[in-house]
Amino acid sequence: MKLLRYGLLGQEKPGLMDDDGNIRDLSAHIDDVNGATVSEQSLAKLGGLNISELPVVDGDPRIGACVGNVGKFVCIGLNFADHAKEAGLAPPSEPVVFMKNTSAICGPNDDIVKPRGSTKLDWEVELALVIGKNVSYADEAEAADAIAGYCICNDVSEREFQLERSGQWDLGKGCDTFGPIGPWLVTKDEVADDNNLAMKLEVNGTTRQNGNTNTMIFNPAFIVSFLSQYMSLQPGDVISTGTPPGVGLGHKPPLYLKVGDTMSVTIDGLGVQNQTVISAT
Repeated sequence: MKLLRYGLLGQEKPGLMDDDGNIRDLSAHIDDVNGATVSEQSLAKLGGLNISELPVVDGDPRIGACVGNVGKFVCIGLNFADHAKEAGLAPPSEPVVFMKNTSAICGPNDDIVKPRGSTKLDWEVELALVIGKNVSYADEAEAADAIAGYCICNDVSEREFQLERSGQWDLGKGCDTFGPIGPWLVTKDEVADDNNLAMKLEVNGTTRQNGNTNTMIFNPAFIVSFLSQYMSLQPGDVISTGTPPGVGLGHKPPLYLKVGDTMSVTIDGLGVQNQTVISAT
């Protein structure tokens, strides 16, 4: 299934995308796409519905973040061998962990707000996963079983805030709109191999990132298992797993986003995001 949330910001309704590209309303069956509805039992119930009998949503509504009421937004840095090489850094011996503020989450096609004082706004196409059950101290098999599905994340970053300020990455990673997720939460039964997905990001129509999850240093199941040794994970938590080479910081000279720039972000089978950079008010 391709689960989604549609409607005005703060008023999103649950839905799914059918095979013909129509949004089908799930409001009669679930209140939202969130931690309570991405459990194995809930997804099995939704999978048993006759999709053709669900109401078709008319028009072209805004698509919201594919998961609502996210508890934790955990990210992994330097998780692609070719990206670490691009950055001139040795591949890490264990996952590099940081958090994005949940207030950074926005819809896949919402505008990206360039913060006041920003001079080094950057892009990062990433595979994100959504947790579907409580997990703590999990081995890799248990961790894989805890993944409900996958989505696209653009890990928008302000490099000066991230690397030249507090010594932590948080200032440059958690600004408002720096975490678009979606358009869909694709359940894991529709993803044959999460370690072999093509990824691409274009800026103003020019391809800047063109990679594959097969160059990940740590695969998704390992990441979930690793994180569960240090924090419990709950249904609806989002984990973004790192980016391939081609980020703005890695270009020589570096390239950064300006107001008016557009991004198109794609991962095989997970849809497309389209964003425009605007100025903070």
